[in-house]
Amino acid sequence: MIRKAKIGDIHSIHSILAHFGEKGLLLPRPLSDLYDHLRDYAVYVDDEERVVGIVALHISWEDLAEIRSLAVLESHQGKGIGRALVEFAVSEALTLGIYRVFTLTYQPGFFEKIGFKEVDKKVLPHKVWADCLKCPKFPDCDETAMLLQL
Repeated sequence: MIRKAKIGDIHSIHSILAHFGEKGLLLPRPLSDLYDHLRDYAVYVDDEERVVGIVALHISWEDLAEIRSLAVLESHQGKGIGRALVEFAVSEALTLGIYRVFTLTYQPGFFEKIGFKEVDKKVLPHKVWADCLKCPKFPDCDETAMLLQL
């Protein structure tokens, strides 16, 4: 089941992001950032209400939002949870009247299957790169920028 994140989910979200951050697969987020941006997050919970997947939809500009922090525990991968989380975030973007959604990813094939197209990073506004300053790979970003036009 997918639902908007609740305050009680923060430590699970933090743990999952730290796990994949250690592997260099995404940018981990400090607890303070998660509390500040709780409303950006949605979670996939299993039958026992444990958080096993997460996604965030972050509004970047008047017509642009970012899908970030997409992660599904290894034990639950390959079951369509990641796709469902992305579709949930895209639906939320539409509800907000946002018709362009982008992501920076190491999994371009996954996002291509959902309809995202690879774009040059230069087409994204400079505001998008604020979080990059926190990344250990800055300024040598090796993620692929992808955009979905709705």
